[in-house]
Amino acid sequence: MKIGTIDLGEYPVLLAPMEDVTDISFRLMCKRFGADMVYTEFVSSDALIRHVNKTEQKLIVSEEERPVAIQIYGKEVDAMAEAARICEAARPDILDINFGCPVKRVAGKGAGAGMLQNIPLMLEITRAVVNAVKIPVTVKTRLGWDMNSRIIVDLAEQLQDCGIAALFIHGRTRSQMYTGEADWSLIGKVKENTRMHIPIIGNGDITSAEMCRTYFDRYGVDGIMVGRGAIGRPWIFKEIKYYQKTGTVLPAKPFDWYLSVLKQQALQGVDRLDERRGILHIRRHLAATPLFKGIPNFRPVRIEMLRAENVRELFEILDSIPFQFAIK
Repeated sequence: MKIGTIDLGEYPVLLAPMEDVTDISFRLMCKRFGADMVYTEFVSSDALIRHVNKTEQKLIVSEEERPVAIQIYGKEVDAMAEAARICEAARPDILDINFGCPVKRVAGKGAGAGMLQNIPLMLEITRAVVNAVKIPVTVKTRLGWDMNSRIIVDLAEQLQDCGIAALFIHGRTRSQMYTGEADWSLIGKVKENTRMHIPIIGNGDITSAEMCRTYFDRYGVDGIMVGRGAIGRPWIFKEIKYYQKTGTVLPAKPFDWYLSVLKQQALQGVDRLDERRGILHIRRHLAATPLFKGIPNFRPVRIEMLRAENVRELFEILDSIPFQFAIK
């Protein structure tokens, strides 16, 4: 699969952009385990053109994580075009437009998935961003606003006509948020549309290597994006790659191997950000990881772990967890 001139190979698997999750330390870890492309946390166009320091920090990318994409969101045409130019100067390989975020503070203000209620403006913004930069522009969106307006098949053609290089589709509507099951059948219909010539990448509910392979085969997508299934589990990309190559499940590692990965991620986050922000980022992953499932009476330890304020305190808690448990 190619996005512009960027060749991601056959059956590429990508790390989805996730706010407060896909910081640079996590992206590098996912890249290490085989993610074919990674995405930054999403960037507010309004904050970017106002030069908000916290937002500008999200534009920092590393040579080690390439190919890497920066994702922006907003609802004003000129602001999005200007933000796109600022992002291009940070030298990502791809620029992605977020038309899929369902949270109230974004979609409720008309940005992200809120654009699914204003298709003419969505298309105007897309054309403006495509024309503002020289790097490939992609779009990530959902099936529609709600179950009565699942417009993605027609919308995909319209977005393609705006000049985007690839389309990423989350298999839920905005009204579903992250509940229920993702409906990949409509993603498959977009791919089956003979008028579509850009890559179609599916997203939603990919939590295992077997599922990833099945969805490639069943829906014919060009690529698959893994989101929540990778939180606290960056090794999922290694599992997927192994299954693609061998058709068998990657044998489980010892408990302490997985724990060491999360500790390395914490240290990288602290090193690249600072101790406070690095610890805040790793908390999200520790809360979601499947590593601790099945450990009896773990709740008090989990609470302590998520309250830790520095590396020393966190690692002391992690080192107190018994190693006899294998990942589930």
